[in-house]
Amino acid sequence: MKQRDDMTFPPAEYERRLTELRERMDKRGLDAVVITDPENLMYLTDYQTTGYSFFQALVVPLDDEPVMITRAMEESNVIARTWVERTRPYPDTGDAIQELVLTLKEGGLGTKRVGYERNSYFFPAYQQDRVHTSFQQGVLMDCFGIVEAGRATKSEAEIAVMRKAARAAEAGMAAGLEAAVPGNTENDVAAAISSAMFRAGGEFPAVMPYVASGPRSMIGHATWEGRTIEPGEHVFLEVGGCYRRYHAALMRTAVNGELSPTMYEAQERMKLALAELKSLMRPGMTVSDADSLVRRIISDNTVGARLVTRSGYSIGIAFPPSWDEGYILSLNPGDFTALEPGMTFHVIPWMWGVDGDKTVGISDTIRITDDGCESFFTLDEDFTVHEGPTGGDAALQETTTEAEVLP
Repeated sequence: MKQRDDMTFPPAEYERRLTELRERMDKRGLDAVVITDPENLMYLTDYQTTGYSFFQALVVPLDDEPVMITRAMEESNVIARTWVERTRPYPDTGDAIQELVLTLKEGGLGTKRVGYERNSYFFPAYQQDRVHTSFQQGVLMDCFGIVEAGRATKSEAEIAVMRKAARAAEAGMAAGLEAAVPGNTENDVAAAISSAMFRAGGEFPAVMPYVASGPRSMIGHATWEGRTIEPGEHVFLEVGGCYRRYHAALMRTAVNGELSPTMYEAQERMKLALAELKSLMRPGMTVSDADSLVRRIISDNTVGARLVTRSGYSIGIAFPPSWDEGYILSLNPGDFTALEPGMTFHVIPWMWGVDGDKTVGISDTIRITDDGCESFFTLDEDFTVHEGPTGGDAALQETTTEAEVLP
């Protein structure tokens, strides 16, 4: 392992991760693993690139130095970012899978038990079939989740990085709420979020902000489409800040005009769900119990809304197309996994269908501590209410007032 001091974490952090991976490999009787998931590559080595649509893999033997297989252009990321010393680059006209099989055989692994991530987004079935065809003397085993077992709990060093992501998310959200007024477009709001988020030190997130105004808030995962915000409408926002590929996310809602009784009830239901959960969420609580608490509070409403999804999910390292680690752990009914210190979750007690035509949200990213939990954010949870003339109307009023006082 190359010793360097310019990676996201100190060398000892990566040494620990690699050692723990090898301990899990040994328990499962694996002589090597082939890691292809972008998040797992980042976790183990600090390697990252936007070019992960091309095949890339880290071969980790149980008792030898790891080898990185990448497109030739991407080898620069191995050299510039990681501790990895052995690389096998292939040209654009080359055969990445053949390079992988040769690496295994030349490393003395041709007759060994080798794990691979069968469920990796970027190791498609046709490539896996080719490995099985070429690697006939060894045994290929599905080891999906072997790296994620380490990622599920974050170290103090990781928590510190997530705090930087949270600061970027909070700055973006504050700017978005301020811009979510009549006369502005959803694009204006998205631009305000992005500018503030990036100026606060944020890097490109796995998903850009969700911005949905008025009736468009009822469209799942809708984001800005140039629509002009009208007086009396609400705007649903969800922002994920990113720093060194680690994420922290939050939902908030802006209301233009008077806060109606139904919208106030929705606000208070979501705040109650978060408060109750954060008062009880601690090591030993099960995932199912956490979900049930949120689901019960949100379901007990008189505004026609419901929770249509899981109530939260693990969050941390992410590349597009998603900022969540929900495939590692999600707050769902019937999952009796116990919470552990260092786990981090985006908790989402949002409400779909208020008054039949509004989606609203208040959410939080929290971490499990030794004796409870804590939020990454300080931003007020109440809906941001813009009363009176705003946006284009406010600008018009200001212009008129100035004109009246001119001599």
